Amino acid sequence: MNTTNMQQKSPWTDLLFLIMMTFVCVFAVSLVFLGMGYVLFGDIDFFAEFSGAGQAQNYYTYMALGVSSAATFIAPAYIFQRRNNEEDLFPRQNLTDWKTYALSILFLFAFAPCMSLIADWNAHMQFSESWSNLQEWMRMKEDEMALLTERIVMTTAWDKLLLNIVVIAVLPAIGEELFFRGALQQIGTRIFKNEYIAVWVVALIFSAIHIQFYGFFPRLLLGVFFGYLVIWTRNIWTAVFAHFVNNSMVVILAFYYATQGKSYAALMESDSYPIIVYLASFIFSIIIAFIFYQYIRRINLYGKRVD
Repeated sequence: MNTTNMQQKSPWTDLLFLIMMTFVCVFAVSLVFLGMGYVLFGDIDFFAEFSGAGQAQNYYTYMALGVSSAATFIAPAYIFQRRNNEEDLFPRQNLTDWKTYALSILFLFAFAPCMSLIADWNAHMQFSESWSNLQEWMRMKEDEMALLTERIVMTTAWDKLLLNIVVIAVLPAIGEELFFRGALQQIGTRIFKNEYIAVWVVALIFSAIHIQFYGFFPRLLLGVFFGYLVIWTRNIWTAVFAHFVNNSMVVILAFYYATQGKSYAALMESDSYPIIVYLASFIFSIIIAFIFYQYIRRINLYGKRVD
């Protein structure tokens, strides 16, 4: 990275530019797709049953979701990179080292029971009476997002499963990681002069922007995990891959539940495990993280694994 040029630029200017580009891209794409949708199909209701709409409208909705995801995250991040002309905004060191990808996925699976426990606590979080209006608004937004997600992922059609993997796993994994762990985390590092503080701040923003407050803390921890992956490996594609696996597993599990006649509510129920499972999950997660960190240190220090 050309640090001299980066130090001469104000991170706040870059942040403002990134935000402006995001609004411009989202506004332009939304205007085009809403106009096309109105001309072709009339008013499109995203909360309507997908099965109740025509096939053409279904595919159009998927296309709109995919392009919107790209416009919200991929396009602004790419424009930001072109403006700064800095290759290290999206680092790709040790790109083909499969062990870093494998260890990241192994950690996700090991930490899954602990994440389930945190998700269950977050889902049943209660506020005091003085915050009742805020809680009501948060619950309303949560229900709206849950309804939209249910309409999309609970399908028994193979073509829609593939489309769900593209619009829910592939595009968000690439776009959100380039935007948050690439562009925004780099800006945050320059603002706070500390990349680890930037990881947590960006993870907070990453979780809040999904407007699903009763899943805020699990998503916050995922954001922190993705951020640390980029810092440790200096390869943003490890975070992209982990993000993709995390999202695609939800899509595939939803497809399985739908084929078994199970509901979205059943899918979202947190599994309950004996205390020993949570303890083992926590311990194994620490062990895997330690192994991961030590392996990365040896790669960075010596250029290859030291046996």
